Amino acid sequence: MNYEALLLEKTEHIGIITLNRPESLNTFNVPLASELNQALIELDADEDVRVVIIRGAGKGFCAGINVGDLEGKSPLQYYEWITLMEEWALTISRIRKPVIASVHKIAVANGIGIVASSDLCIAAEGTQFGATAVNVGLFCMGPAVPLSRSLGRKKALELLLTGDMIDAVEAERIGLINKVVPMDQLEEETMKLARKLAAKSPLGVQLGKQSFYKMADLPYEKAFELTGNHFAILCTTEDAHEGVDAFLNKREADWKLK
Repeated sequence: MNYEALLLEKTEHIGIITLNRPESLNTFNVPLASELNQALIELDADEDVRVVIIRGAGKGFCAGINVGDLEGKSPLQYYEWITLMEEWALTISRIRKPVIASVHKIAVANGIGIVASSDLCIAAEGTQFGATAVNVGLFCMGPAVPLSRSLGRKKALELLLTGDMIDAVEAERIGLINKVVPMDQLEEETMKLARKLAAKSPLGVQLGKQSFYKMADLPYEKAFELTGNHFAILCTTEDAHEGVDAFLNKREADWKLK
């Protein structure tokens, strides 16, 4: 697929998606939303890719949805439009490969939605985060879903109802992101984390991620039942036995993806 609103590259078993509407702080429009979803699916299907990074071109990561697209729609068109604006978030939870958000300067509305939806996140010092739609008479209803699961009800609602901004240090403290780094180290630290994940058993990582999302909202006992079944399946794979043997014999594992 030819991409216009984003850039797609691959290196070292890592797929890198760059939101590429810098003139509008990478705000979402229909092409960007569609292409982000398709790029995630494409990278998940690429067996050479083990980890996905999402980053933003230009001065900031993502300033949400382009509100200029709001007017002139019927109720059905609004529903179809907003479903497209959020489809990538569901795709992140469904694909096998772990997704790392690498953010700088600003991540608001759908931008904070990407952060909360991604499996991991590294942010540059000084980055500002906010669920800001309430400040213009709207509400971050899509981002509310991953925010509530990342932060818990009270902290998520505080961000959603106030529209207040928080900085990267506070975002790390409340568990929205994993690590804060100096801006000049953002790319290096993101790639370092991506390489660490890419060096693990791809099969173990991918089955593990799928199991995590499937069990997350189950009752406690059912979650153990599900993950037990998933672990039993993983134990039958060549990679599981290869990994254990490599550990016991103090050698590098040779992953087979089987």
